[in-house]
Amino acid sequence: MIFTPDDVKTRLRYQPFTPMRIVTTTGQIYDVYHPDLVWVGERFLMVGSPSPKDPSVFDQVSRLALAHVTELRDLPIATAPPSNGSAS
Repeated sequence: MIFTPDDVKTRLRYQPFTPMRIVTTTGQIYDVYHPDLVWVGERFLMVGSPSPKDPSVFDQVSRLALAHVTELRDLPIATAPPSNGSAS
């Protein structure tokens, strides 16, 4: 499946927000626990890694080509963000 910017924006707007995992063609994963940490462009996603001080503010950012996103997978709501604040 090829994801469009609208697909990602729709997923980020789910209420209540459900944490999700972004999976790429190379097998990289990015766990998203707050919808404000993903910025959607025409061809790219910017995915922020949460700051240890505030999980709604990014500490680092990764740029992903939308064409390489293979899955937007729900994470269990009880899942906590990594203690180091970085995406896997």
